[in-house]
Amino acid sequence: MMPKLTLVGAGPGDGELITLKGVRALQQADVILYDDLANYTLLEFAPERALKIYVGKRAGKASFSQEEINELIVQFAQEYGHVVRLKGGDPFVFGRGYEELAYTRQYGIQTEVISGVSSSIAAPASQGIPVTSRGVSESFWVITGTTRNGELSEDIHLAAQSKATVVVLMGMRKLNEICAIFCEAGRGHLPMAIVQNGTRADEQCVIGQVWSIPQLAAEQGVGAPAVLVIGEVVSLHPAYLAECMRSSFGVVEL
Repeated sequence: MMPKLTLVGAGPGDGELITLKGVRALQQADVILYDDLANYTLLEFAPERALKIYVGKRAGKASFSQEEINELIVQFAQEYGHVVRLKGGDPFVFGRGYEELAYTRQYGIQTEVISGVSSSIAAPASQGIPVTSRGVSESFWVITGTTRNGELSEDIHLAAQSKATVVVLMGMRKLNEICAIFCEAGRGHLPMAIVQNGTRADEQCVIGQVWSIPQLAAEQGVGAPAVLVIGEVVSLHPAYLAECMRSSFGVVEL
């Protein structure tokens, strides 16, 4: 038995958006520790004998602490062998993947990282919104909506002054604050989208402008998990113009 940790990106939600290499790792797992945002159908790739343990974390809900997860990885690797840590999206994009990797390496355990499709790109794409497009946006930011201490990232203030597309993950609890920052920077007119449960069967999308999005989100009942997209690329969504007219004049329904 050779203790090993493999961090596997489960993708943005659609069970088919995992890499072939990720599937092969699941097929060779002795233990799988999986997150809340990883599609549960992916567990079907694992051997029947493999232990499958939920260690999900979501804001506002009781969960394992990061320290407890780190300890479980080492414990199960030493006891059973190959531990697959199945993490939503990509393990190195706000997934605390490096923390788990560094902790495990302290015990001389072999490690591997298998990248996943990040929701920061896939969720907008599922709505036909590119994060970059020639002549519209030359770059994009990916920012966490909530830092370790629960505050809004200071990078939001910098991003609000940029012409780049701004993608915010884990930002629904700070939605009003984020929109206010853009409005104060004179960018309240920018197109904006909220994509909830991106790439999943129950995906929802709210389209509008920054100034109108908090009200639209409340009216349509969207919530976490969701990806916020701010920038001119959102205007490429076919529903954008119609929604702007509805918000402004109340005469057009999507």
